[in-house]
Amino acid sequence: MEEVKKIIANIKKGIIAPIYFLMGEEPYFIDVVANYLEKHLLEEDQKGFDQLVLYGQDVTVPTIIDYARRFPMMAERQLIIIKEAQNLRASIDQLVPYVENPTASTVLVFCYKYEKLDARKKLLKSLGKNQDCVVMESKKLYENQVISSFLPDVMKKKHLSIQPKATQMLVDFLGNDLSRIENEVNKLALIVPANTEVTPDIIEKNIGISKEFNNFELKSAFATNDKVKIARIIKHFAENPKDNPLVVTLTVLYGFFQKLLIYHSLTDVSDKNVMAATKATFFDVKDLRSAAQHYPMKKVSAIMAGLREIDVKSKGVGAASTTPADLLKELMMVING
Repeated sequence: MEEVKKIIANIKKGIIAPIYFLMGEEPYFIDVVANYLEKHLLEEDQKGFDQLVLYGQDVTVPTIIDYARRFPMMAERQLIIIKEAQNLRASIDQLVPYVENPTASTVLVFCYKYEKLDARKKLLKSLGKNQDCVVMESKKLYENQVISSFLPDVMKKKHLSIQPKATQMLVDFLGNDLSRIENEVNKLALIVPANTEVTPDIIEKNIGISKEFNNFELKSAFATNDKVKIARIIKHFAENPKDNPLVVTLTVLYGFFQKLLIYHSLTDVSDKNVMAATKATFFDVKDLRSAAQHYPMKKVSAIMAGLREIDVKSKGVGAASTTPADLLKELMMVING
């Protein structure tokens, strides 16, 4: 996320804002900025006196303001980080007077996760008027953004690279959970030598995702209507449910057929336009072209409805005695029945 890089670059240059209001659905980028400030703004011997971490559920806005109005003891600035700041929701507009006149020697950081601050709140308007404040909205990344930029960037920082198929295996398994992806890359970096190109074999050996029996291969098998391959993968999933959670399979397949529905609505099916319209990866575009020949739009709509029904059953609604293996067989029938 370019905004995160810009904020951190400014901090490195000594351009420090009095208030950082970090909000949005994606907690990863909020943590990146807050953790960087927590680690680098003060020297280690200053942190005990001039660094304070509070939690939204444990503190009131007036208390935060009282702390923020104090002067640092050992450092040029004091750092106050409010984690889980979304729990201040009811009283957060009480911060407006402080935002209008913040203490120059205080750096106040709000980690407002999983949602945006209501645009009707006076606080957001006040933050916007104060040009010295930093307001960052952390948005969820689409799968294609994870594949094209986030994962390669994380790999590069660990002096690794990754093959395209290995990338797709990781993202199909982990989704767009950026923290989990980073954790898995960190584990790999401890195991494999620097400057290694990560292959599907390395992923299979060290992360436990089978290079042959995984959701990426299942999705491609459905796309090409390869019934033998589909049956083999479904059988493997049924025999190894802990390694292949049904919820992940349903999420991957539902996302793919959702993209296919969009694909069917396009008049321009060039690679560029398909990727832009569906937020698909390069691999998905190839599979979408193939799948379009086997699944007309009406069939795709029926498949998506069937997948939703299986998802409900997997949660025990109306099918308490149905096993994951039974639902996998039903899934196969829904798509290729």
